[in-house]
Amino acid sequence: MACVRPSRTLLAITLTTLLLGGCASNGQPRPFQLKNLAKSEIDMVADLHVEAVNKLARELTIKLYKRNPRELAKVPGMTVERRLELLLGTPRLITHAELNNLYAEKAVPLAFDPSFGGDRVFALMVGITGMLHASYSYRNEFFMLNEMDQQKLYNSARNLEAVAWRLNTYRHPDGSPFLLANDPANLSFERLLGKLIAHQDMMARIVSDSTNRTINTVVHGIASTTLLPI
Repeated sequence: MACVRPSRTLLAITLTTLLLGGCASNGQPRPFQLKNLAKSEIDMVADLHVEAVNKLARELTIKLYKRNPRELAKVPGMTVERRLELLLGTPRLITHAELNNLYAEKAVPLAFDPSFGGDRVFALMVGITGMLHASYSYRNEFFMLNEMDQQKLYNSARNLEAVAWRLNTYRHPDGSPFLLANDPANLSFERLLGKLIAHQDMMARIVSDSTNRTINTVVHGIASTTLLPI
């Protein structure tokens, strides 16, 4: 066991440095906070990942609404900022009557259901942000004794791959896309989803290494009609 800790610590510190470099816009180190004394290096890395994936989810939501303004208009008086609050606010809402109270992977199919008449962007993002939220055990911050599940993190990454495929593939009966996203001149949606997938896979690897628990890398094609449970 003694040989595991140094490599685990090195990996966590390396990733923390990379994440800080990507998240800190002013180049200044983050101020010390007393609460960090109750955190392990894995906890601090997890906090950075949560911050990063929430930022990416926010960016993805804004981009989807810019390309699909008709979806926002389906709810009179709704704004993008209000949607972001519903998706990423604190405390996090996990039930939405307009989506039949579906959340995480259960909400994703609504965005691609021809019979669904609601806001497809909101349905998709409740699915994506919900999967991310669930994969971090519904926490926005970690402390010692808070556990993470490497399988949930891994499953969320595979589901995000499936979401990316559905955005590019699923169509209305008339052949039109359910949501406008990628096109040959604009692959920003694909890149954002790719970054989310990379964050989830890396965090799954770190948790697996730190707990000596194996990730069950089940074969699950992106074209599957079902999504993995989170």
